[in-house]
Amino acid sequence: MLSSLTDHLLINRKPNQFPSIHRQNPLFMATKGNQGGDNRTRRSFSSVFILFGLCCFFYLLGAWQRSGFGKGDSIAHEIAKKADCSVISNLNIETHHGVEVKNSDDLKLDYKLFPTCDDGYIDFTPCHDQTHLMNFPQDKMNVGERHCPCDDEKLHCLIPAPKGYATPFPWPQSRDYVSFANVPDNNLIVEMAVQNWIKYEGNVFRFLGGEPQFPDGVDAYIDQMASVIPIGNGIVRTALDTGCGAASLGAYLFKNNVITMSFSPKDSNEAEIQFALERGVPAFINDLVTIKLPFPSRSFDMAHCSHCSIPWTQNDGKYMMEIDRVLRPGGYWVLSGPPINWKAKYKTWQRSEEELEEEQNKIEEIARLLCWEKKHEKGDMAVWRKRLNKYDCQGREYCVTMCEATGVDDVWYKKMEACVTPYPITSNGDEVAGGELQPFPQRLYEVPPRVASGSLHGISSESFEEDNKKWIKHLDAYKRVNKIIGTGRYRNIMDMNAGLGSFAAALESPKSWVMNVMPTIADKDTLGVIYERGLIGIYHDWCEAFSTYPRTYDLIHAHGLFSLYKDKCSYEDILLEMDRILRPEGTVIIRDHEIEVIKVKNIASGMKWNTKMVDHEDGPLVSEKILFVVKQYWIAAGENSSSSSR
Repeated sequence: MLSSLTDHLLINRKPNQFPSIHRQNPLFMATKGNQGGDNRTRRSFSSVFILFGLCCFFYLLGAWQRSGFGKGDSIAHEIAKKADCSVISNLNIETHHGVEVKNSDDLKLDYKLFPTCDDGYIDFTPCHDQTHLMNFPQDKMNVGERHCPCDDEKLHCLIPAPKGYATPFPWPQSRDYVSFANVPDNNLIVEMAVQNWIKYEGNVFRFLGGEPQFPDGVDAYIDQMASVIPIGNGIVRTALDTGCGAASLGAYLFKNNVITMSFSPKDSNEAEIQFALERGVPAFINDLVTIKLPFPSRSFDMAHCSHCSIPWTQNDGKYMMEIDRVLRPGGYWVLSGPPINWKAKYKTWQRSEEELEEEQNKIEEIARLLCWEKKHEKGDMAVWRKRLNKYDCQGREYCVTMCEATGVDDVWYKKMEACVTPYPITSNGDEVAGGELQPFPQRLYEVPPRVASGSLHGISSESFEEDNKKWIKHLDAYKRVNKIIGTGRYRNIMDMNAGLGSFAAALESPKSWVMNVMPTIADKDTLGVIYERGLIGIYHDWCEAFSTYPRTYDLIHAHGLFSLYKDKCSYEDILLEMDRILRPEGTVIIRDHEIEVIKVKNIASGMKWNTKMVDHEDGPLVSEKILFVVKQYWIAAGENSSSSSR
């Protein structure tokens, strides 16, 4: 393995690839020795030619470095040419740094080695930890919602992978197979023995194409929905599955080019969200109790609940009102299970006919107040559709309390309210409130309505299109360093500071999906734009842990994240959280100002990460640098202690 960029260029250069002033040629030979007075004129001419040649050489060298084919790209080309394995090779090569680094000693800072956590933390979810939850008063202990530790309670150690941990199966095999070693709970084997939708076979769990709520299989269930809802033609692209179980619906909707955001509370018995992410399906830990969902208004084309145990009729209809907030005008709500089809199922559900009938009547009443149109009820499934604009809902403001039109996307840790989110203003009854979207994939690169309308200050149609071009270029540069990006090796991808979602758009493929995270402290809230492009995402504050299990993402991308948070919280805490949710042999790409990247690289040196810092694709004089990371494969040792690491 090469130890420096200089060695790399000198040893591996092709003939004439890098001209050298030391190469012997007739000009240099003519200047050697002293041939007397007759040679003075020759030397003078030779000196002029040499000086002219040097000027030309350095001019061309400067142009070459600025062209985007400088040292960083040379490294990328060589790494891509040689790396045939599933991790990036040659990560110890250092690159030339730009003008911000004044002293080479800045790159040789001392670093600390982080200890490994005790094996008991293998599945630790800091903001959903049941032990921590017990510290809260009973009236504030809303199980399923986030309760994060204070700074002095945070772990400062590396969470191990379980013994025998294996890279998840590639998609689409991962939809049906999960390695037992990755979810090692013997209680699961006992519980699954009586299930007809999942089996433990050898060393893997095999999903059989359904869950208890889909007795005829997920495909048949989707076919029934598709008889009412335009699934499969790109009109319905983004879906929300509430109380999702192991996210089988989301797993099978991928075949219809529908991307589903699934959530469920943390289950101490069956780890449903962990299963979902191991299967390669977007999911996060959450419950609908008192806090608003972490999405902007008008995010989803469809919302779904099947036996999801959410009490829709309680709390003055707040839960259905929250679904209405995140549904697009013209979006669909699908409800199956209790109380739908109560006349035929009340005995099976062991509930009285009167109770179930009253529950369905209340749901119907709330749906009418929300101005939803009932489109279908057959068997255990009912479907409603949200109206396109306020003209279809004349007079409802006299029947329900309307929310304030401003602040409908201000949802982080905000309580749900018993009010209805108003439609955006329209000029006539045929106009879709908030703007009409093209079917997917056309909507991916169409200028989103939130941009076209000018409602996002500082973002124009032109800047949106430039952002797309920029991230196509950046992604091409990433692939020259790590050529397995885009091959399917990285299925679950996260963009920690997603901007307009252009990184995810450039990556768009059936082989992967991207969780676009909008930091709650971002200068501009563009998560609504991301959803209008047919992508998914979530609000989050990176001073806290993300609502997911350890080892759930294959690739994590962070552009400008550390500059954003440099005065807000500890880089160490952010990096430890990234390590927690990153899979062994997963990849991190950090793109930021050079000084921030150097700070991050110093901390990362003690984290069982292999790192490689490279220049911007436009050359070393650009202050923005890129840090490529591969997390080492290591597993629980059975003897680690984190008692001093809390």
